[in-house]
Amino acid sequence: MADAIDGRILHALQLAPRASFRRIGAVIGVPEQTVSRRYRGMRRDGAVRVVGVVNPQVYGESQWVVRVRAKPDHLGRLAESLARRPEVTHANVLSGWTELMCVVRAPLGDSGDGLLHRLPRTSSVLGMDVDLVLHVFGEPSATWTGYGHPLDGGQAAALQDPPRSTAAPIPPSDEDQPLLAALAEDGRTPQARLAELTGWSAARVARRISALEAAGTLTYDVDVLPERLGFPIHAVVWLRTAPHHLAGVAEQLIGHADIASVAALSGQHNLMAVFIGRDVGHLYRYLTERLATAECIDGYDVSIRTKRLKQAGSLISQGRLVRAAGG
Repeated sequence: MADAIDGRILHALQLAPRASFRRIGAVIGVPEQTVSRRYRGMRRDGAVRVVGVVNPQVYGESQWVVRVRAKPDHLGRLAESLARRPEVTHANVLSGWTELMCVVRAPLGDSGDGLLHRLPRTSSVLGMDVDLVLHVFGEPSATWTGYGHPLDGGQAAALQDPPRSTAAPIPPSDEDQPLLAALAEDGRTPQARLAELTGWSAARVARRISALEAAGTLTYDVDVLPERLGFPIHAVVWLRTAPHHLAGVAEQLIGHADIASVAALSGQHNLMAVFIGRDVGHLYRYLTERLATAECIDGYDVSIRTKRLKQAGSLISQGRLVRAAGG
């Protein structure tokens, strides 16, 4: 369970992934050394990883939510195989161990050689549903703080940088690849180390990172393993609402501390929300007391995530976040 200091450090990182330990410490009111020690401890324990990510729009890719129904005897092998593919950014086994849920990066005009076309032809796959992610709500400031101890409004404002560009992100150059590879390994790699890896000056590293961030080319994922914080229950809530209520329902949900993310989808369920909780009773109370008060929901379904295999830039191995191959 995260204590008050750990909780505030986590929230600070979600708001400003590369903020210095000194800056975070000044905002939350603890010494820089304490922030450094606490963060390194959580990272060493596999509870948190900060990773740099290139915006998929750079490559003309979209995000797809894929639900794969598979033969039970083959599901484990299929799940591990999918989790190790670079275009699969999230992979989960759902309750019953007959279904996988993945997020796949692929262009709208995915060719016959793409994963979305090959998967249905795999002998272990019994069926699949593919929905396009139309919009993700609340990013980047709306983050899961259900573990408690979130920053107040003034603290959050002190950490957040100006909004990034809404224009199409600029493609990275070949020269950027060592920089991006280092940030994919550790999004908080110090500038001095990045300078060594790229052969650039520290000033050039700082300028290039700022330019890529401002253009929306370089973003960050703060991978948090809720199980390590005492929150082992993960559920995906699939919701239906009328199109003109879509944004309103989503904004209600993203305001719930128990909800980690909300996205609009194509398909029969046009909203997907991810719940994280302490136990089954917590989920029951959320559904009957919080979700029940949300207006304009026409129906919902709930899937329990039995096992998480991959989260953004990290694989989950033996209960720890570890670097994904090629990520």
